[in-house]
Order: sequence, then C-alpha cells, then structure tokens
Amino acid sequence: MWTMPPADTVLHVLLPVAAAAQAMTAALAAGRRSMDWLGVCLLGCITALGGGSLRDVLLGHYPLVWVENPSYLAITIAASLVTIAIARVVHRLHLAFLVLDAIGLVVFTIAGCDVALELHESLPIIIVAGMITGCAGGVLRDILCNDVPLLFRSELYASVSAVAGAIYVAALWLGLNHDIATALAFAVGLAFRLLAIRFKWDMPKFVFTDERR
Repeated sequence: MWTMPPADTVLHVLLPVAAAAQAMTAALAAGRRSMDWLGVCLLGCITALGGGSLRDVLLGHYPLVWVENPSYLAITIAASLVTIAIARVVHRLHLAFLVLDAIGLVVFTIAGCDVALELHESLPIIIVAGMITGCAGGVLRDILCNDVPLLFRSELYASVSAVAGAIYVAALWLGLNHDIATALAFAVGLAFRLLAIRFKWDMPKFVFTDERR
C-alpha cells in the first residue's frame, strides 16, 4: 500500500515557482499570437492549472487545487502580466520558453504523484497522475495557440515526466526524506529535459506512407 509522505518544504517552494513558470510560457506563446492582455492571463491560468485540474477530476480529488488555494490564480495572473512587461527585453524567448516549460513539467509531475499517493492509488496510477499534471497544461496551451503540442512531437517530454515521477516514487519507497526525494527527482528530471533539448534526443518516429497512391 502506498502512503502519502509528510508535506515537504521543497515542494511547497517549487510549486508557486512552477505555476509562475508555466504561466510565463503561456504568456510568451500568447504574445507570439498577438493575444490581448485578458487572453494572455486566461492562457496563463489554463496552462499552469489545467493539468492539475484534469488530474483532480479524473481521480475524484476535490476541491480542485486552485479552488482550495486561490493564491495560485493570483500567481499565474501576476506572472502573465510580468511577462508582458519584460518580454521586450528578453532576447532569447525560445530558450526561456523551454527552460520555464521544463521546470513546470518536472515540478507538476512530482505534485501529481503526491496527490495520487494521498489517495493510496497503485503505482501505475501514481505515475500517470504525475504525467497528466505535468503535461496536460502544456498540451492545452499549444492547442489553444494552434501549435502541435510538445507532447506529440518526437521530443523527450512525456518520457521525462515518467522518469521524474518514477525516481520520486522510488526514492520514497527506499525511505529517503521527502525533501531529498523531491530535490533528486527535480534535479534529474530537469537535467534530463534540458540535455534532451541540447543534444536533440528524441523518440523514434512513426512514418507511414501509402504506396498505393
């Protein structure tokens, strides 16, 4: 039986950072689509909070995180507005987008695993809950911006989430302190994602052509 470990300081510090990071990726994406300020804020909230909301609905975990803690709404809106203010002085928006997205991916994956642990779910459900929390917000962002989601490209994205979640759960199973498990999963997951971007690691592609044409 999986049990929920005691709340840790590291995750509580990283979660607002991850929410802000995801909101900023959404604001940058919205800026490339010339959205108005309201659209930027809405996209920021959907990106930062959508994965956790979907996870909670699927697992029957209520109230939703942002309903229980409205401060997350304030954080995502503030981060979106700050991004509007500083976007013109950020010269490498693409690099910033990828780093911020990687931070959000890994931290939300760990948070999603925690929720499933709290509900005493089985190991596969714990990992999937982490992946949904980490990946779904970015998918919603890309769909609303009319982009092909990162999750569905050949890049290592969902696999990074799965590895980070597996390391986190394995560390807890081995009896490591919750803070250490969180820090370890965060460090490995973030490094894995950034190295995959740097060296263009990707998954095998499925290419099918109908030779009868």
